Amino acid sequence: MENSTKNTGHSAIVQREPIAAIATPSGEGGIAVIRISGKNAISLFQHIFKGTDLAVKPSHTIHYGYVVRAGKTIDDVLVSLFRSPRSYTGEETVEISCHGGVINTQLVLEAVLHAGARMAQPGEFTQRAFLNGKLDLSQAEAVADLIHARSRKAAESSRQQLDGKLGAHVSVFRQQIIDATAMIELELDFIEEDVEFASKEDLKKLFSDLITEIDLLLDTYETGRIVKNGVKTVFAGAPNAGKSTLLNTLMGKERAIVSEIAGTTRDIIDADWSYEGLLFTLTDTAGLRVTDDSIEAEGVRRSRKAVEEADLVLYLSDLSNPDDNDAAVVQEMRQSWPEKPLIVVGTKSDRKELMKRKSEVHVRADTEVSSLEGDGIDTLKKMMRDAVLESKELDTSGLLVTSSRHRDALQKARLHIESAMNGLEMEVTGDLLSIDLRSALQQLGSITGEITTEDLLDSIFSRFCIGK
Repeated sequence: MENSTKNTGHSAIVQREPIAAIATPSGEGGIAVIRISGKNAISLFQHIFKGTDLAVKPSHTIHYGYVVRAGKTIDDVLVSLFRSPRSYTGEETVEISCHGGVINTQLVLEAVLHAGARMAQPGEFTQRAFLNGKLDLSQAEAVADLIHARSRKAAESSRQQLDGKLGAHVSVFRQQIIDATAMIELELDFIEEDVEFASKEDLKKLFSDLITEIDLLLDTYETGRIVKNGVKTVFAGAPNAGKSTLLNTLMGKERAIVSEIAGTTRDIIDADWSYEGLLFTLTDTAGLRVTDDSIEAEGVRRSRKAVEEADLVLYLSDLSNPDDNDAAVVQEMRQSWPEKPLIVVGTKSDRKELMKRKSEVHVRADTEVSSLEGDGIDTLKKMMRDAVLESKELDTSGLLVTSSRHRDALQKARLHIESAMNGLEMEVTGDLLSIDLRSALQQLGSITGEITTEDLLDSIFSRFCIGK
């Protein structure tokens, strides 16, 4: 598919065929909302609406009436009108608030579809908003991120991007590159007159400043990724070290099976837990040990893989009965993944025999807890948060790059700008500089949607829910 340029700020509103979908979660509830958007959406709905004449009503008004089909009343509803271009999609839009419930909502939707609308595809409403210039592509992606946010910090970060902060930054970068490219290419038209429209020193400073600004954005990605996706936290340790009990304590409920029998946990168990607005995905693993049990051995293999993929590892050592291999396993982890945060947690600090065994502990614990008594749990929570963030500032009021797609585009744009700066030093011709700058423009444009492909749009919007 050829690249297409989108002028998201000034696109003419296109009224496409009307589409409809349920915009609220399926199930029992007080109210459900059904959305219709597209050409003549209001007159289409009027065919099944018994009440006021919607054709003469202004935008952003609400009206009471009945949805009817084949002369039979289905439900009494409130109808919100949004006339183009003052709607989410930019198109003529109707939102129907009906009584909730799976059957009733489906009956109202079927009446709308029978009247002439077609069922919306996943993300099609937001895709139309993008195509009509109501949102840039980074804002459209933020809509999905906000819907799927699993922590307060993730929601706050998505909200900042939805406000257009990333798009504004990228637009400034693009305009600076466009201006520089124009000056360089203008010189090519006057090459025989030896006229300089862009000073070499000014261009060098511009490219250097752009690289610095892009680096500042890229530096936020690791924090942004953690805010968006959560912290993959793995509980590792010998069998019966208290991993499942600690997970249940943090969760505040029985999520993992707890038993005095070593090796009870045979497979990976995941649970989401939020602390100070940050999401942690807690993973309880099988104990790390040599075993002849083929099922348990597979669990151990999966445990090692989980540790490898983790953002944070808690290695649990039973203070009352330390495993002889604890120190060796911890040392191996630190050597294999020196950059990975690892906290050694001494568990079962409440055990009476602890005082007898403390001198025999083979690995030094960073902190001690009693999951049963709750001792040390608050300290551990803070250590977990600090270990992940380290020097990172978790300020979601600022701009965070949370998407790997955006990070990759920024990295590629940076490389092209750096290549152009090196080209200046080598005194390459303007046409070669222009190639690098135009490539940088293309990468930056892919973030906001000035430059897109059909495959890219399909990939982005396919992860939306149908009603959005």
